[in-house]
Order: sequence, then C-alpha cells, then structure tokens
Amino acid sequence: MGLRNWGDLKVFLALAREGTLARASRRLAVDQTTVRRRIAALEAELGTLLFDRTPAGYAPTPGGRRLMPIAEAMEAESLSVERALAGSDLLVQGVVRLATPEAFGSEVVARDLAFLAERAPGLRLELVAETRHFSLTKREADIAVSLARPTTGRATVQKLTDYRLQLYAAAAYLAREEPIRSLADLPRHRSIWYIDDLLHYVELKELEAFFQSEIVFRSTSVEAQANACAEGAGLALLPHFLAARRTDLVPVLDGTATFTRTLWLSVHADLRSLPRIATVVDFLKDLVARRRALLLGDGESGPPTLMRLTVR
Repeated sequence: MGLRNWGDLKVFLALAREGTLARASRRLAVDQTTVRRRIAALEAELGTLLFDRTPAGYAPTPGGRRLMPIAEAMEAESLSVERALAGSDLLVQGVVRLATPEAFGSEVVARDLAFLAERAPGLRLELVAETRHFSLTKREADIAVSLARPTTGRATVQKLTDYRLQLYAAAAYLAREEPIRSLADLPRHRSIWYIDDLLHYVELKELEAFFQSEIVFRSTSVEAQANACAEGAGLALLPHFLAARRTDLVPVLDGTATFTRTLWLSVHADLRSLPRIATVVDFLKDLVARRRALLLGDGESGPPTLMRLTVR
C-alpha cells in the first residue's frame, strides 16, 4: 500500500476511533457521504470488509483491526514529516483507550484528568476501570495498567508504581464489636471481599487468607466494598488511595495490617511510538510520581507481606 492511500486511511482511522459517521465527519471536517464513500473505496481496494454496521455504529471487523496498527504507523510517519517541516511539535490528537483496575482508574486517574487536558487538549481518553485482564493484542485497550505483570502478547511492560492496602472499618463497627488489639483478634470479626470465581488476579486471591473469618459480603467492585465497610458491614482490605479520601473509614491495626502491591504498565508494541500513546504514558508516570504519598501512605514501598500478616 503506497502513501497515495494515506487519505483513505486517515478516514478509516477517524471512523474506527469515533464509531459513527457523524462523529468521524465532524473530526475530519467533511460530510458523512464523503466518509462513507472513502471507506467503500478503501474496502474495494483492499478486497475486504473493514467495518460491521451495527445499530450502535461502525465496529472494525477482524480485517479492520489488523489494519489499525498499519494505519496508525503511517499516521505517526505523517506526523513526523509534518513536525520536521514545521520545525515544532504538533498538538497531540486522537483517542486513547486506557484500561485500569477499578479503584486506581476512578480514584487516581480520573481525578487528575485536568492535568492531561492542559498538556494535550486535542487528546481524548477512554478509561475502562475494571479489575480484570485486558488484551492489548485484541485491541481491547491501547494501554493497560494491571495488578499482574503480563507475560504474553506483543507489549512493552514496565513497573508503574507500588501501592498500599490497609485494613479498614467504620468507627461505629469498632465501637460496638469486640476490640481489635492484634492480628489474633481478626477471626472473630466479619469481613468483606471479592467474589472468588470472578476475581481474575492471583495477586488479590491470595490475600483472602489474611481474614480467616466469616466473609459476609462479596463484590467485584472495591468501591462497593468500601461503601459496605463504611456502613458497618465488616472489615475490608482497601487501597490507601481509596480509603484515605474518606472520613467514614478508620484504619485497623494501622501499620500492621498492611500489604504492598505493584501496578504494571503495558503498551501494545505497535503503538508505543505514537505521540498520543506516549503522552498518556508520560501522564501516568508523572501522576504516580506526584501521588506517591497517596498511593503508599507512609511513602515507602516493599514486598507483599502476606506471610507476616497471616494469623496462625
């Protein structure tokens, strides 16, 4: 495919990122008929269907997904040429889909988006905040933050940050229940945790042994766990960056009932050099550096301490 096709590929990328003819046409400053015609011409030239037309809009077919990294590589080359000719960086534009664990996405990333908007006003971030595995190979996300270090797929992986988990309870719960003076008191208390068969990370599953008590409420949502804990349902092991912002949660055995875990940053190998991807990666690195005290609580990091905290 020669550079003469870049115009059609640019239309293809706009429709793939925006999902509808209306939004793609607004991004390109052309009418919808032009977008439809250019896509049809590209499909005819390639001899393959690039989009499935659905009630919700246009979704890339397997052929369209295979074309995405090729088109984005040409986009990056085009931007490089324009930057060189202009003698200065162009504004970073486009859509980046970022997948993160639920609490990290909603409580850390989402709260700092104004900083990213100032840095790259033309960039649009799609945040998928769910505690499950995301496939960069299948293009479920462009960038992923995960609790486990990925070992498969074409991705560049690096450590993003450590973060601390601490045992919490509601003040009213602690006032009415038996005192908690040491780890040996924990089995006599109710606790809150994830749903085992819906928890995708071994790194969290192994922490359940810490409670050794009746788990009275389970949820896939750590936000729901925090709310149940605040209402006095039981003890919950929560990220410090989530609980520290709340006044209705009290640390239990502060400094003792503590774990440290790691978040990993992964980027699809075909996308890492794109300006919009690099901008979001830099934003995440700056973010965890600026929020280190919130993530780690005491500002220190270390290995998981499961064996030290297990009650025997």
